[in-house]
Amino acid sequence: MELSKEQLDELQKDIANAKTYEDLMGKDGAIKKLLKSSLEQMLTAEMNEHFGYEKHSVSGINSGNSRNGTSPKRIKTGQGEIPVDIPRDRNGKYSPIVIGKYQRTLGDLEDKIISMYAKGMTTRDIQDHVEEIYGLQISPTAVSNITDTIIEHIHQWQARPLESVYAIVFFDAIYYKVREDGKVVNKAAYTCLSVDLQGHKEMLGIWIGQAESSRFWLTIFNELKNRGVNDILITCVDGLKGFAEAIETVFPQTEVQQCILHQIRTSLKYVASKNQKEFMADLKPVYAAPSEEDALAHLNELEEKWGKRYPLVIRSWRENWVKLSTYFKYPPEIRKIIYTTNAVEALHRQFRKVTKSKSLFPNDEALTKILYLAYRDIAKKWTTALQNWAFVVSQLSIFFKERLEGNL
Repeated sequence: MELSKEQLDELQKDIANAKTYEDLMGKDGAIKKLLKSSLEQMLTAEMNEHFGYEKHSVSGINSGNSRNGTSPKRIKTGQGEIPVDIPRDRNGKYSPIVIGKYQRTLGDLEDKIISMYAKGMTTRDIQDHVEEIYGLQISPTAVSNITDTIIEHIHQWQARPLESVYAIVFFDAIYYKVREDGKVVNKAAYTCLSVDLQGHKEMLGIWIGQAESSRFWLTIFNELKNRGVNDILITCVDGLKGFAEAIETVFPQTEVQQCILHQIRTSLKYVASKNQKEFMADLKPVYAAPSEEDALAHLNELEEKWGKRYPLVIRSWRENWVKLSTYFKYPPEIRKIIYTTNAVEALHRQFRKVTKSKSLFPNDEALTKILYLAYRDIAKKWTTALQNWAFVVSQLSIFFKERLEGNL
């Protein structure tokens, strides 16, 4: 792969004669010539490795395959386009590594474009940025095509096998406007944020569907089951009707914690603004109680004071109490994690930062693509276990002893 003496002499001559930046880095500049020559020699070395013998070697006679010339290809680089001759074999089995079969750019330009897209830049913004920084003309369509290369990774990620047991999983949905059949509709992006038995966060998947429903969640739970999830110790959900029943259908042993903050927000919708501050002061001892018994005593007091004025609110707390009170049996370190869906809502807030420049998505795939890329960036920061996890998992091993045997 070393350059010949003649090539080195020619390059040295070109550099010595260069009087401008264009002479070095321009269309026919010395650096581009060097890069072209180096790439083609690397490809030749790859081809030799593929066949196991040098070009014109007698070892290739009657081998069943042989070299078959080259194919021209133009590769985009930071210095513009470079024409490269890609070697071929007659049987079409050779697949270049240095310059992949469908690769149109050299180095990390594709990765940079995907990274810019993941951070919420529009295709037009990326086009302008690439032209300004790299001096390359690239159309918005080309940007979309480059980011579309991530689709196969998404399919693989969405179908990957999962852990057998998860400690906690947060289920929630976030809404976006998507074009469908010529109309703009609201679509729900369903997300499952898990905490594994080592205390690490991981998103199990992204699903795009119509308005959030327990029926759609049921299909997701079945998919998780098919991908290897046998048990979830605790799930955290919002107040969607039928949510808990859908979970129990697939994971009957799972404990369901309905989000306290969702319940509070729903309650305040039915409380007059002039009474909200006082009502909240009386409600806090209910959800902040040290035990379920104490919480129920405060709920009785709340009903005595506000029951006649706001019977719908009190009835909602009574009817949902089984799912709202799950966290009372646990110590503060576990309560802090599970009493709300804050963890997945924090993820959604970061999604919003990335998607704020996109008021409308052309299709479900485009929405999935940007959410996956955003998640990939966010997940890079999830390198350590949740705070106090050693204590948390020791408590869980007592509460769920039989279900965790052989998994810790």
